[in-house]
Amino acid sequence: MHVEALGTLDVGGRPVARDSIFRIASTTKPIMAATTLAVAAEALFDLDEPVDRLVPELAERQVLRQMDGSLDETVPAARAITARDLLTFTFGFGMVLEMFMAPTPWPVVQAAEELHLATIGPPNPSVQPDPDTWMANLGTLPLLAQPGERWLYNTGAQVLGVLVARATGQPLSDVLRTRLFEPLGMRDTGFWTAQTDRLTTAYMPTPDGLVVIDPPDGSWSRSPAFGDGAAGLVSTADDLHAFARMLLDGGAPVLTSDAVRAMTTDQLTPAQKSHGGLGQDFFAGRSWGFCQAVLDSGAYGWDGGLGTSWLVDPDHDLDVIVLTQRMFESPEPPQVHRDIQAAAYAALS
Repeated sequence: MHVEALGTLDVGGRPVARDSIFRIASTTKPIMAATTLAVAAEALFDLDEPVDRLVPELAERQVLRQMDGSLDETVPAARAITARDLLTFTFGFGMVLEMFMAPTPWPVVQAAEELHLATIGPPNPSVQPDPDTWMANLGTLPLLAQPGERWLYNTGAQVLGVLVARATGQPLSDVLRTRLFEPLGMRDTGFWTAQTDRLTTAYMPTPDGLVVIDPPDGSWSRSPAFGDGAAGLVSTADDLHAFARMLLDGGAPVLTSDAVRAMTTDQLTPAQKSHGGLGQDFFAGRSWGFCQAVLDSGAYGWDGGLGTSWLVDPDHDLDVIVLTQRMFESPEPPQVHRDIQAAAYAALS
């Protein structure tokens, strides 16, 4: 039996409708993984070959001796980076919770901000440069960890966007459209929308109440210079449902069943998980597949920090899509997301 649950939060203005468009932030990541696997199936690159051919900016990397240390205190990378490292977020660069708890910014965090990467922190398409400049800027920074050593959040999916665009010779938006969105009928998913009458306002909670962080005519109402494969997409409940159904149905018409299996099962080693993720308990009850969490129960999915969650459970033929306009206040989604998921499971019985 298939069950779908949709939750929305509206704060004034026009009521939220089923076809309202939301900034899905990091729920972009599983979509980027599926697109990467579709392009890899065209034999344009292999998941286990070094990315140096397509992304030479990541060749012969240097690695920080300490993640919070000086940028010039480095050692050579022990091996090359692969697309599999990018898919599993183990290529050596990204976010850890300690960054946000430090009394002063780490040098690498400050440098990433000055380079307008928008890779440590919330998505910000208005500041990111074009893909080649973005990639060149990232290439000036050392890695935080050796390739394959540990899980680091976010940046791997952004690099995947550059990788598949270069492999195909097409802008990332076209790669997503032709390999995924058109075959699945995801008509309202993209890096921006001209239909601002359907795009919800994004809010951030503060001690004084909600404040607007992006209005309908803001950063997602125009084509960005950089298509952010980690957190840049807007979408709708029905488009995300179509994406979920593709995975639940074995991948057709865009992926093989083997690709779906790899994307939706644990891809991390115990040693990689031992370093923790977004906090030391991050891997309690879950691991990581390709650009998304994989729960011990067999369910999988990922959340978007601007207010969305997307959960797929193949054992129950269930997908739960919760779309709100409220930015998360922690790495974990607010209680309303868990309550709606729990209600969906309760409906099964």
